[in-house]
Amino acid sequence: MSKNIINLGIQIIPKSKTLEAYTLVDKAIAVIQESGVKHVVTPFETVMEGTQEELLKIAQKAQDAVLGAGADEVLVYFRIQVRKNEDVTIDSKIGKYT
Repeated sequence: MSKNIINLGIQIIPKSKTLEAYTLVDKAIAVIQESGVKHVVTPFETVMEGTQEELLKIAQKAQDAVLGAGADEVLVYFRIQVRKNEDVTIDSKIGKYT
């Protein structure tokens, strides 16, 4: 895996017959926030910045947190941007808008 900085977008869609979806999604977002990686929460996904290895570990913890909070199952969608010899940063893409 690349040691370059990448962006990983993650969307977790929990399925539960008894629990509210947003409450479960909050568990995943809390894991990402507690990880300390740079991230941006949007209405459809959360985008993280870091090494691929680091971000995939966080994504696994986020998924586990949602299942641990009572979801019956989760759908997890990833979008990853990697450059061969260069970092991918959130600021380089949206910095001019913040």
